[in-house]
Parts: sequence; structure tokens; C-alpha cells
Amino acid sequence: MTSVVEVVTAQPSAEEPAAPSPRGRIALWAAARPDLILITALVLVVVAVQGVNIANFPTVSDDEGTYLAQAWAIQHEGALAHYSYWYDHPPLGWLQIAMLSWIPALFDHGANVVMQARIIMLPVTAISSVLVYLVARRIDLPRWAAALALVVFGLSPLSVTMQREIYLDNFAVPWILAAFVFALSARRHLWHHIAAGVCAGIAVLSKETMVIAVPALIMALWRGSDRSTRIFSMVGFAMSFLLLDFQYLLYALLKGELLPGVGHNSLIGALQFQLSRGGNSGWLLQTGSVTNLTLHWWLVRDPVILIAGVGATIVALFVRRLRQVAVASALLVLVAARPGGYLPAMYVLQVLPFFALCIAGVADAAARQFQSGRVSRWLPQSRNVLAFGAVILAGLVAPHWETGDETADTAYSNQEYVQASAWIRAHIPDRTGVRIVADDAMWPDLVAQGFKPGLGAIWFYKVDLDPAVTKTLPHGWKDLDYVVSSSIIREDPNGLPTVRAAMEHSVVVAHFGTGTQEIDILRVDKTGQTNHAANTTNGGGQ
Repeated sequence: MTSVVEVVTAQPSAEEPAAPSPRGRIALWAAARPDLILITALVLVVVAVQGVNIANFPTVSDDEGTYLAQAWAIQHEGALAHYSYWYDHPPLGWLQIAMLSWIPALFDHGANVVMQARIIMLPVTAISSVLVYLVARRIDLPRWAAALALVVFGLSPLSVTMQREIYLDNFAVPWILAAFVFALSARRHLWHHIAAGVCAGIAVLSKETMVIAVPALIMALWRGSDRSTRIFSMVGFAMSFLLLDFQYLLYALLKGELLPGVGHNSLIGALQFQLSRGGNSGWLLQTGSVTNLTLHWWLVRDPVILIAGVGATIVALFVRRLRQVAVASALLVLVAARPGGYLPAMYVLQVLPFFALCIAGVADAAARQFQSGRVSRWLPQSRNVLAFGAVILAGLVAPHWETGDETADTAYSNQEYVQASAWIRAHIPDRTGVRIVADDAMWPDLVAQGFKPGLGAIWFYKVDLDPAVTKTLPHGWKDLDYVVSSSIIREDPNGLPTVRAAMEHSVVVAHFGTGTQEIDILRVDKTGQTNHAANTTNGGGQ
């Protein structure tokens, strides 16, 4: 008699599936995460293009040096600026720079400090690129359109040139994009909307002009919130945003520096100065105006993203799912176009992600129209026409972008700063008692070499404009020893009299570069007998 155990044992067992091979497991993992794979591949390309030659192009700017110097002051002096803080910008931007300062410290220190520090912009660009993709997906763009937005944002020659520079705008961009990601979260969770307010607040405290995009963010929050809980979402967003940014006002108030007054800086006074900086700068389309020259500089780098971005913004305003990013783009453009307003070159960084999203969104809207039955009725080969048009556009844009990106990755624009810094290191050994005037692109180098911050290494603006520095110069220009004369100092519109007098009564002891790249190291002749114009020497450093 057969036992039950034997019967059970004799029954054929179901065949278990074979375990996938390691290659098969990787394929399954990748198939389950297409967005992650796509983002990773594209961001690696963007970082590679922006990272090549990042130290040598473009030319270091005084703004980059200023923000690095202020970050240095936070780290080493516990102050908000390397001189008296005058509320030129909220300090959170250079606080982030200070937090990333460990990255350049890992690498060689042979280059100019500003050049060396640019490496911190690569993770910032990578994060911004990821967030552009995520915002694109949150506004219902398909993967190919989200990828297009990332590519336009990260590989435009204008982006490659300016996103590698240490500008506050570059630090504000990822925070405002993160705010849009949270505001448009599919979960519609209250905490996501509070997080959107926090991110927006940090964006504004990183660069104050990012507040221009906040109305569009509120529209996105309205769209991304559930009708039944919308009031709570709006209140949560408003409270987190306002309470965070109110800390800046509170800081000024507690220090007695909110309102203008004699003998102190003030937040309102700085705001009045910033608003009046435009002066006679004209407007965007006025030929020869300062603002028009800025626009021309942008167009030289990449006319494609600017012209296509403005056009796509106008179209996107009429596409419901694109309207929020289009409003952000339109507001930023309108502020730039206002007559007589101050328009810094780095302002364009704030609108680039929204241009990229509008361009990708309009491309997707056009593709959907071509694929719909309405177009195919009168254009039977609509999909082929769409594909052909896409190839033609890519063929027109790609060579221009390739040329612009190649310039960014091969040009050398900062050798003069490296050579001047090396000459000072080799020829001015006594740095404790020497007073040397330089722009802020050189100031961090001088401090790193051992010159006394603030009163030994002196930012040229402060010689005449900062009473704390001026009072240490009772004999005026005769109390200075050297001037590092760069184009930033020579072209400064303020006409600083003490700096000018020191340059006029000096001898060129080293000379590097030509034209706008020229840097002269001037030794002040305190006898007053020397005229700099008659004592210029050419050639390399002496």
C-alpha cells in the first residue's frame, strides 16, 4: 500500500524559474528605472562639458572674487563680509559657497583661487539639471521632452559659459526649481507645499531677484494642491516663505541697520542704491545702451536659447499645462526689458531653466498636434514631416552649440591672473607690512599668500569708499605700496581718486597679457616723481 508521503513525493513539482544572470538583473533594474538612467546619462554629459577647462574660461570676474571673499569672511572671521556688510545681497548665497569650500581644497592649489574654486559649480549644475528634468515631468512632459529641457538648459553655450562662474544666481536656481517640484507634487501633501515655501525662501535669500518668479510658483501651488485642502496649502506655503525671509529683515532691524542713517549701512539704503543703479542704462533694444550691450553679449554666446526661449514663452502662455513655467519666464523677461533698469550679465541665469522648460514644452505640444488626427487629416505624412523638421532643427543648432562649447572647453582667458599671482608670491616676500590694492578676483589670492585681509590686501573699491579703510590712509595714495592694475580697476566708472593717484605715481614692475586681459603690477613711487604713463614696460614679468 502506497503511503500518502510517497504519493506526494511522487507528484511532479512545478518548475521554478531560473534565476536571472547578473546581466539580466542589471537589465531588469534599468527597465524599472528609465527616468533615473536617462537623467544620470544626461547629467554626466552636462557635467563633463561644463567641467572641462572650467578654470580657464571665462575670464574671472570681480563678482566671483567678491562672493568668495565674503565666504572666506564667514569661515575665518565669523563675519558676513570681508569688509563691513552693506546689504548688497542677502548672505545665504555665499554661505552656501563657504559650505562647499572643502571641494576645491581637495585639489591642487597652483591656480588662482577663484579659478580653483569654480569646481564647486559642477554639483550645483548637476542638481539644477536634475531638477529641470523633474519639473518637466511634473508639468506632464514625456521623457523625451524632459530630456530636451535638460539638454537645452545644460549644454547651451550661454549656460556652459555662465553656469561655471561663481554667481549667486547659480545658487538660487536649484532652490526655485526645487520649490516648483514640491509645489507640483502628485501627492499633493501639505508638507510638500510647506517645503515649496522653504525652498522659495532660500532661493530669494540666495539672490533677491528670484522673488520675481514667486507669483508663478504660487500659480503652480494652486495647480498642485487639492481643492479641499488648498487653503491650508496656501497658508503653509506663505508662512514658511515669509517667516524664513523675515529673518533677513529682523537681522537688519536688530542691528539698527534697517533704515538709512549717518555712520552706518542699511538694508533700505542698499535697496535704494540697487534700484537706482540703472541710471542712464537705456533699455534692452536701444542700440548702444548699457542694457543693450548686455543683451548683445548674451546673443554672441547663444542666440538660439534666447530667441527660441522668448518665442516659446509666448506660445506656452496659451498652453494650460505649461502656463506656470511660462509665467515665471515672462516675468523675468519683462523685468529685464524695463527701461532704465540695471541689468547685470548674470541675470540671464535665472531665466535659462524656464526658457528650457518652455522650449521643451512647446516642442511636445507641437508633436502632440502632429500626432493627432486633426493634423493627419490634411497632412497624411504628418509624423514624417515632424521627424524631418526635428532633424533639420537639430542640424542647424548643433554646429553652433558645438562651436560655442568647444570655445568654452579650449580657450585660456585667465593665465594673466595666474602669472601675476605667481610673480607676487616670488617677488614680495615681506607681506605683513605691505599694502597692495587689487580687484576682488585677485584679493583671495593675496590673502592666501599671507597679506593682511582688509588693510594689507585691499579691495580697490574700499580705498576711497569705506571709511574704515580711508582713515588708515592719512597720506592718501602715499600709504599704498602696490596696485595690481587689471581691466576691472582701469575701467571702473567710479573714478576712485586715491586709487587713480596711486596708479599715476607708480612704476610698472611686472606686465602680463595684452588688451582687456592685461595685468600690470605697479609699485607706488612715494616720492611723487613718477608718472605711470611714462614708465610702462612691455613683455613678461620682470
